[in-house]
Amino acid sequence: MRSSGEDVHGSAFVVVNPAIAAKQPDGRALRRQAFVDAARDAFFADGYGQTAMSAIASAVGGSKTTLWSYFPSKQDLFAAVVDDIVDQYSSVWMIELDPAGPIEPTLRRFATAMMATILSESIVALHRVVMGEAQRFPELGAMFYERGPQRGRARLATYIGAAMDDGRLRPGDPMVAARQFASMCKSGCFQEMLLGIEGFRNPGSVAQDIDDAIDSFMRAWGAPR
Repeated sequence: MRSSGEDVHGSAFVVVNPAIAAKQPDGRALRRQAFVDAARDAFFADGYGQTAMSAIASAVGGSKTTLWSYFPSKQDLFAAVVDDIVDQYSSVWMIELDPAGPIEPTLRRFATAMMATILSESIVALHRVVMGEAQRFPELGAMFYERGPQRGRARLATYIGAAMDDGRLRPGDPMVAARQFASMCKSGCFQEMLLGIEGFRNPGSVAQDIDDAIDSFMRAWGAPR
């Protein structure tokens, strides 16, 4: 339901049904997203160290004071960019990992989702920014790892731990096994993508990387038969 009238200054205004308005992003949320989008573009183009908060504020249209009211520091803004990209592109947290599920199909499902995530252009670009700035700004690496790779590996480690407990995998440290599997999956196409080598991100190459990783993982961690 909408109604209209005039405010005390004689300007027209519209009253929107609260139930409808609740479904729409409010002005502050939209403004915040605009800053995040501008920051992402600036970080990707110029790197973290060379990006000034004033340039981000100018790109959106506003003052640094306004930007600071949303993000008190450039590090806070970078964290928001990481969270936004991870939320958009990470499918690895959406898939089901049944603790009792068969090993190889479960690993393949996880690996397929992980590779789709990390081979997306935004995730590759984010890796490049973090790696390029890690020496000067080591806190960026820790922030990115905790918000991205660590969360996915923790999920996989929980599944692997259950498989170790019931004898489907040999005993060991579940997180070590999870890290090894993720690293093996990323040893082919993903490395070439980070280096800007074209022609490696095709379904056949990705599937081969996953098959090779599962084969190596099962040789190392599969329970004796």
